[in-house]
Amino acid sequence: MIEIELGLEDVARTRFAISPLWEVVASVRVLKGADEHSLHRTWAEQVRPRLATAGLDLRPLFDLVPVPTRSPWAGRVPGFLCPPPTTPLPSLDVELATVRATPSALLHTTAEVPPARMAALRADPAAELGRLADVLEAYWELALAPYWSRILTLLEGDIRYRAGRLVEGGAQHLFADLDAQVTWAAGTLHLEHRTVRGARRLDGRGLLLVPSAFVWPRVFSVLNEPWQPSLRYPPRAVGTLWHTQPATVSEALAGVLGRSRATLLTELTAPASTTDLARRTGLTPGGVSQHLTALRTAGLASAHRAGREVLYARTRAGEIVVEAAGSGSPPSTTRA
Repeated sequence: MIEIELGLEDVARTRFAISPLWEVVASVRVLKGADEHSLHRTWAEQVRPRLATAGLDLRPLFDLVPVPTRSPWAGRVPGFLCPPPTTPLPSLDVELATVRATPSALLHTTAEVPPARMAALRADPAAELGRLADVLEAYWELALAPYWSRILTLLEGDIRYRAGRLVEGGAQHLFADLDAQVTWAAGTLHLEHRTVRGARRLDGRGLLLVPSAFVWPRVFSVLNEPWQPSLRYPPRAVGTLWHTQPATVSEALAGVLGRSRATLLTELTAPASTTDLARRTGLTPGGVSQHLTALRTAGLASAHRAGREVLYARTRAGEIVVEAAGSGSPPSTTRA
């Protein structure tokens, strides 16, 4: 059990953030076998063949991401691979710039990483960190970018909920249902941990709370210098992330966009190619392509190249439009 002591200054500086880079790392754990409950099976079944077809050398990344084994240290992730974000919602580019600029003194870890990988990083940090950042970016484009609007919707929804809890009842109310592994009592946050014990003081640095789609059922903590003290926890309703309902086109949405474009936007509950969309909607491939171009121009859809294939997905704006049309009223878009 870890006991995290929060003083008044720590509570005042507690904040939320979302980290695309951390989602990359956590999703790699899933692909390497950490998803024992198959929560992300739908996503993994789509992504694994895509990565295989791309033929990328992912070893600079995958070597640095252990998965739990009988060793108590195997589940740890090197801190330099995914430092906590310094802003509420940094872009992946910003976080990759931080990786590229990692001081050589921070290139160490107690995680079970192949010694040759760590030796290469220490021997030529600039070159190896640059290579690592390039691999992170390539993996992101194939495995996460097409799904990011859906993931982001889930994470932002959790932050709005927890911000409301903080307003309603303070820190005690905020932490009361954060996760079963986390409890709050008398200014101390108790975090269940398999291997680490003892008290940790934040000394006025505050606590960063990072909801993460790929960590369930674990909570990951970052409590050592020089990183911002952080908890990466599963958001509410993470079990519904990959669930899809039968696509029903809203008449209101069809009235605004036209029947064909509304149908395509509604069908994009998961990334899909022009061929897939044509088969599912009965539209011609040429018509699908034309309508998708219009949706992209309007900022409602995005395109992501996956090898020889181009996958289309709803953007955050597209998600909001579909949600609003389905509910009959505009959703709240206020960020905490």
